[in-house]
Amino acid sequence: MNTRRTLVAAAFSSLAFAGLFGLAAGAHAQGEPLRVATDATFPPMEFVENGKRTGFDVELVEAIGKTLGRKVEWIDIDFKGLVPGLISKRFDMAVSGIYITDERKKVVDFTVPYYAGGLVVMVKEGNTAIKTPADINGKKVSVQVGTKSVSYTKEKYPQVQLMEVEKNQEMFNLVDIGRADAAVTGKPAAYQYVRTRGGLKVLPEQITTEEYGMAIRKETPELTKAVNGAIDKLKADGTYDQIVKKWFSASTK
Repeated sequence: MNTRRTLVAAAFSSLAFAGLFGLAAGAHAQGEPLRVATDATFPPMEFVENGKRTGFDVELVEAIGKTLGRKVEWIDIDFKGLVPGLISKRFDMAVSGIYITDERKKVVDFTVPYYAGGLVVMVKEGNTAIKTPADINGKKVSVQVGTKSVSYTKEKYPQVQLMEVEKNQEMFNLVDIGRADAAVTGKPAAYQYVRTRGGLKVLPEQITTEEYGMAIRKETPELTKAVNGAIDKLKADGTYDQIVKKWFSASTK
């Protein structure tokens, strides 16, 4: 944590700091590159396709950079290194499907939540028997072993007949061939399947909601404020909705 200056010559120090702050803010406003770290292995949030970094987070950050008049300089790093790297000033911001948690908020700041993740229910296209998550009670539901979906589904829907599998793909396949009535999985994985394969759809009502935020150092509140402003502007002019629709359509229809 940075310590404040002593009370000696406090007024002079404050004025000097204000001047430096103004120069720094001005430099950012004039197009200094925005260094953003990500772990591009989490489709559809961020991943590499045909040798190019892409995904929901990537498009949103590029739109934010354009709004701020700053070129985005991407830095690839393992997920576990995002927060330590941010704190050590290796980059300005970390955006990689990071959930906002109380533990993380102790060491970094977050922007306003920019998307809600969590667990969702997937069913086959044309399924009219399961319209809400509550409808899976008493049904056969596929889940991936070792994930939150197993314990949470058991607890919330005790009459569910769980079919536990090792891989996401197996879980989706069971629904596709009719051996399972539904699948419970993380929202990004569900939408990625719909986007690339089709045949299944995501119910609009989520089981859980966990919000994603863009992590920024605590000592750069001006950047947090600027990014929040850019997100608000993108929502107001329709750009945000366009990006959401591209990457998170509930079905292929």
